[in-house]
Amino acid sequence: MAASPTDQESESAPDDLGLGSVVVQRSKGRFMRRDGTPGVRKYGLGGQYWARTFLRALAATWVSFFVWTLALILLANGVFAAAYSALGSSAIAGTAGLNVDDPFLRALFFSLGIFTSVGTGPMYAVGTTANWLAAFESLIGLLAIVTVIGLMLAKMMRPRAQIRYTQSAVIAPYEGGRAFMFRMANTSPSELFEVSMRVTLSIFGDVDGEQVRDFHPLDLERSSVEFFPLHWTVVHPITADSPLANITPEQLRERKAEFLILATALEDTFSTRVTSRTSYLWDDVRWDAKFASIFVESPDEVITIDVERLDRMDRLAEGTTRTPAANEQRG
Repeated sequence: MAASPTDQESESAPDDLGLGSVVVQRSKGRFMRRDGTPGVRKYGLGGQYWARTFLRALAATWVSFFVWTLALILLANGVFAAAYSALGSSAIAGTAGLNVDDPFLRALFFSLGIFTSVGTGPMYAVGTTANWLAAFESLIGLLAIVTVIGLMLAKMMRPRAQIRYTQSAVIAPYEGGRAFMFRMANTSPSELFEVSMRVTLSIFGDVDGEQVRDFHPLDLERSSVEFFPLHWTVVHPITADSPLANITPEQLRERKAEFLILATALEDTFSTRVTSRTSYLWDDVRWDAKFASIFVESPDEVITIDVERLDRMDRLAEGTTRTPAANEQRG
């Protein structure tokens, strides 16, 4: 009879991933979100607003980055335009050539010229207050432009792994038994080499009537690949020695299983190590299914995959993988 995850927990010291046993047992929620960020919260450090904003800007897509940048620039210029308008129509002279009747739009065009330092043409500020406002806006605009350029350079120079994982993992047939599997593909134009994978199972078990969380590193069919040009199906064979031996969907749910995924690789463009993380909860695991092929025909005989098919699965007969396999029983 195979040892259950609970039995194995009592036989070996837990691998707590560096969190500490107290933290491990106090936490009942998800350890890692799907985007790879830890599911933790820290108090006593203040809001860290600017630091978090900087990190969000680095992590944002280029489209989101430019949309937010444009929106903030327009918002800032709108505020300054409102301030110029509040000073009266005489605060800005030389607007006759614009052929614009709206005072706010005239002030907005003047503000954009001051903010971006491209010049305001025939327009100029009149009066002490208007000139002080224009000087202040020019300083704010200079700082904003330098900040945006700095963020753009940081985003371009920041190496990171752009790995796409399947939305769901599967318990699929494998060599006469079952295996836990998920797929991944590199979505970055740059190449990844020396990719290493680590999968850890977080699962609760009953010890003396108390629910205790334990961590089990899962043995993989292949834990590293030298080249990663297409996709990789990561496989943990479920054998008699696996912590998933004899597992059922109901047990996986009751024990609040979470599969923690960590990939490290050598990024070709910057020749540096990059990491990628994600996790699958028990309800992200599909049973009685297997991944469908994502290879497509190519007229020039080049091996080709369609990454849009990464999540495709083929349904199997009910009970195909929900029932423990014979090789999960200890002899």
